[in-house]
Amino acid sequence: MADQTDVEAALASIVANVLYPEGTATASVVGPDCKIYRGWPMAPALDTDLAKGMAHISVSATDAPIRNVTRYPRVWQSLTPPTGTLTVNVNEVSASFFGTCSPGLLAGVLVDGEAYPYAVQENDSAATVASNLAVLLREGGWIVNYSGTSLMVPEATRFQARVVRGMQSLQEVRRQAQDFRVAMWCPTPMLRDMIAPVVDAALMKNNFIALPDGSFARLRFANSLTTDESANASLYRRDLMYAVEYPTTYAQTTPAMLLGVMTATVNSAVLGTYQS
Repeated sequence: MADQTDVEAALASIVANVLYPEGTATASVVGPDCKIYRGWPMAPALDTDLAKGMAHISVSATDAPIRNVTRYPRVWQSLTPPTGTLTVNVNEVSASFFGTCSPGLLAGVLVDGEAYPYAVQENDSAATVASNLAVLLREGGWIVNYSGTSLMVPEATRFQARVVRGMQSLQEVRRQAQDFRVAMWCPTPMLRDMIAPVVDAALMKNNFIALPDGSFARLRFANSLTTDESANASLYRRDLMYAVEYPTTYAQTTPAMLLGVMTATVNSAVLGTYQS
């Protein structure tokens, strides 16, 4: 079932992929470092990074109300199998990704019982999948060593990584439209003007973006706003607003579980806990 957080994560991953096509272990395509994340920036951290010449790109829902646009009948629809060949090799507390990517694939890691899934996007590569998973792990509080197509969580005691195909069939039970803001916070107007067209082109490249439940959201440009803060000479901001239409779905079957934990019991007595 897709949610606002899934849409924000998908938009953030597209932005990260275009600014860091080889992953965040290398320099961004615009030169200076860029921080990409969901939510709103914290003022102290933003001010510190702007003074260093860094840019922030935040992704969040706007204050506009969610619109109910349900209009399709409730029927089960089979999903087209993904064509990507992405796989992962695990060695103790590290994972290395290989192969090609396509929407419908779901990659994820399980660290000490906590799952971190990532829905593969159209412009992903093995390097950007590893990079985006590293970001999710760091947001979860883990120390991550990341390079190229590999990541390591040195403090993990239990570690797994998998790549699976998306759900086989879905039934849409509701559809909503919501506006999202991609805000670029930059130390100079030149950097802002470099980042904005790159991000906008990446988001407008495809009319649909993949979501973790196997469904797709429709993306349309809605508005743009440029702000030069007179109170802070080092802040130059550009907002790109997009209208996203996405479904709430039920899944009929799944070919495999990505990551999970099962507890076996008999007569209320716990026999053991197993990870899969």
